[in-house]
Amino acid sequence: METIADMGGTRGWGRAPVPVDEPVFAESWEGRAFALTLLSMGRVSGRNLDAFRHALERLPRDDYLADGYYGRWLNAAELMLTDSAILAPGAVNARARANRGEQTDQPAFPEPNKPDYQNTAAGQLRTVAEPPRFAVGDRVRAKDIHPEGHTRLCGYLRGHRGVIELIQPAAVLPDTNAHFLGENPQYVYAVGFDSHELWGPDAESFRLHVDLFESYLEADE
Repeated sequence: METIADMGGTRGWGRAPVPVDEPVFAESWEGRAFALTLLSMGRVSGRNLDAFRHALERLPRDDYLADGYYGRWLNAAELMLTDSAILAPGAVNARARANRGEQTDQPAFPEPNKPDYQNTAAGQLRTVAEPPRFAVGDRVRAKDIHPEGHTRLCGYLRGHRGVIELIQPAAVLPDTNAHFLGENPQYVYAVGFDSHELWGPDAESFRLHVDLFESYLEADE
């Protein structure tokens, strides 16, 4: 799923500012947005961390970019609650209009849609019986795939070659966990990519390391 959330590594955004001594929450409402988002996951909406990330991906471009980091979180929390029918579509906007004294109709609630889904254990790490498919030093290629749903395979890596530099423990696959289709745990590999492989001969010279799930990779033969 190619969305505005996958803007890392793409061109045309200029330099990313690096703030110094940035506070955790620049304004008080950001702390409340952080807390509300965490409360909206789990028992309230039945969603998980991967579903939250998928909600961020589905935000309209303006909501993703214009409302800031924690505004983005708040919009995603509203979307998760709407997905689970805890909130009716448009309920937040209707309440805001009512608070301003505007006439508004109450939105209708859809059918309940809270997922009946539980992870098998706490956290993301899991144990799998099979040995890792790849070894340190193996040359691999990130698959050139375009899934319809959630994925953690960055768009700018797809189809490019790298080298396995470290084998990480197996973890829950976000692509299925976000959609409540099972944990599907897989090994995670730290893959090193040359900047020129990713962005061409004019790119600044450096090596980029990215953690990628096993199903994202294929042997570079």
